[in-house]
Amino acid sequence: MNVLKDLNPKKVFGFFEEMCQIPHGSGNEKAISDYLVNFAKERNLEVIQEEKEPNVIIRKPATEGYENIPAVIIQGHMDMVCEKDSDVDHDFEKDPLNLMIDGDFVKAKGTTLGADNGIAVAYGLAILDACDLKHPAIELFVTTNEETGMYGAIAADPKNLKGKTLLNIDSEEEGVFLVSCAGGVTNTVNIKAEYEDAKNEALRIEINGLKGGHSGQEIGKQRGNANKIMGRLLNSIKNEVEFNIVTICGGSKHNAIPREAEVIITTEVSNVSKVQEIASNVLKTIKEELRVQDPDITITVEKSECKKQLTKDVTEKIVSYLVLIPDGVQTMSEDIKGLVESSLNLGVIEFNEDKITFVSSIRSSVKSLKYAIADKIAYLAKLIGAELVSDSDYPEWQYEQNSKIRDLSMQTYKELTGEDAKIDAIHAGLECGLLKEKMQDVDMISFGPNLYDVHTPSERMSISSVEKVWNFIVKLLENMK
Repeated sequence: MNVLKDLNPKKVFGFFEEMCQIPHGSGNEKAISDYLVNFAKERNLEVIQEEKEPNVIIRKPATEGYENIPAVIIQGHMDMVCEKDSDVDHDFEKDPLNLMIDGDFVKAKGTTLGADNGIAVAYGLAILDACDLKHPAIELFVTTNEETGMYGAIAADPKNLKGKTLLNIDSEEEGVFLVSCAGGVTNTVNIKAEYEDAKNEALRIEINGLKGGHSGQEIGKQRGNANKIMGRLLNSIKNEVEFNIVTICGGSKHNAIPREAEVIITTEVSNVSKVQEIASNVLKTIKEELRVQDPDITITVEKSECKKQLTKDVTEKIVSYLVLIPDGVQTMSEDIKGLVESSLNLGVIEFNEDKITFVSSIRSSVKSLKYAIADKIAYLAKLIGAELVSDSDYPEWQYEQNSKIRDLSMQTYKELTGEDAKIDAIHAGLECGLLKEKMQDVDMISFGPNLYDVHTPSERMSISSVEKVWNFIVKLLENMK
């Protein structure tokens, strides 16, 4: 605690550090939600904690001269993606984050930082706590479960919000104002597990060393997907030797490009050296393909133990699915140069006693393409006799021709910095799409400070950028008069 006490703006970093002491991974937000409620009560601010999901809305009256201006909603989410390095002992359900300062960056040692989206909440709390700012009425709206499917925004009751302008502070590049985002849907495919006694040598194969990253922000960088690479490896082995899968797993979040994957297979003792040779050759091939974007990939093969194995039929289904499922960038936008239009990320392979589960995140700024990709997965699941479940379907946020908050944001940024801000769209999903659908007449924009490698243990937040964005928010609110 107090690692960030000397950083400016002090209140922003102070509240951010307080939140880092409270575990708040997706699905585990009640404690951080209660923290926000207590913050409001201690300051005699009006607060609502919603029932379906513990979203929190805190209201602060307008300052003098701003009473007749419609309320401004400051919006972010309270949950974080929980990722850690394999050699780090950290329990995201219990342990506080271990913060550190590295030059201009705030980091967490060996884990994700949760600046996505804790910094938005910290900005909001600092505004609510300040006595010297000029602003319209403020509604800080903090949602839950954004990272797993935007469940907080889906459950939100629009009747609890009065504001007509919404500032979503869930973007990751300073000086870039987002005015459109992709929609998405999560597809889960389950293959029923069937077993037989294991009779051959057991081998554990691990893929490590990939960079991973946010499946919306980083997908265009063509980084390696450990789950898909595992499919290629298993297919290469299957072409030369017989084997059965014992267990298989990879990745941990549907919206993070998987950095690691692991499988245990059984094969005849005489095939062990051949499997090692194949793994070595596949590694050379992948290293050449990913030499620029992901050069540190490793594949290891070592002996293991097991008592039972999946049947040949189930093994075949798993390998077929991993080889055939699309992954990565599917289409690029013709409207906005360099923007990924649609993509698919096979984020998770989970092994349970009764089934093997594959979870994919589909994103697209074109609704029809989103469902076209989903149809491909549905047909693939049907062909191999697997169960398909689709959920977390959220809409895209479409660009609006006329936006007062966009124009004011551009003017304010120019006024503060002397530079022109950039207007852009993003392939990642933002809650703006859902909230626009619920609150038709709300004018919104998305922005934020410089964050890097979110959804990975390398996540870091620029200290100087946090201060610049704070100054921008303060000035933007003042300019709304």
